[in-house]
Amino acid sequence: MTDGRLRVIVVDDHSVMRAGVVALLAPEPGIEIVGEAGDGREAVELVERLAPDVALIDLRMPVLDGVSATARIAGGGTGTRVLILTTYDTDAEIERAIEAGAVGYLLKDTTREQLADAIRSAARGETVLAPRVAERLVARMRRPAQVPLTAREVDVLNAVADGLSNADIGKRLVIAEATVKTHLLRVFAKLDVSDRTHAVVVAMERGLLQRPGASR
Repeated sequence: MTDGRLRVIVVDDHSVMRAGVVALLAPEPGIEIVGEAGDGREAVELVERLAPDVALIDLRMPVLDGVSATARIAGGGTGTRVLILTTYDTDAEIERAIEAGAVGYLLKDTTREQLADAIRSAARGETVLAPRVAERLVARMRRPAQVPLTAREVDVLNAVADGLSNADIGKRLVIAEATVKTHLLRVFAKLDVSDRTHAVVVAMERGLLQRPGASR
């Protein structure tokens, strides 16, 4: 902090988004944007050089993603606090970011006032969560302990996400159709769902599956 102002860097691989965040924060008293970066590696280098109070970081970026950059910054000894600012709000994304050392997690529909207040709170080391993110974490804590899916169950669900029938899944995985049904019943029980579509949706929300059509 210099002259009572919080020094902030903005990290996002979309230049228009960076410019928007900078413009959004420009009128805020006590907050100064001292740098911008377009990927995680640039962010780490910028933090090492400038030691800002807060780094606003997106999650999905080239070269080095936001989670990896967060881990390096949090462990770098500069004292910079990382505040995630992203569009992604799945359980897996949130948990990875917090575990990496982020003190807060905001979504890009955050208002200027909310963002400015979050920056000030983050600089004090306080945890800051978007309301929707906080709701997801509370709901997750209230759920019974999750039983992990086996590798084969994930294979079956990925095939379901690709639109394959039980017979086609059996051919892809070289297992009997009856075995496919057994795996699906176990998946339904573990995810607390009653049909194939809901199973895929829940698994994707938890970061357990690739997106449909992604290379395997």
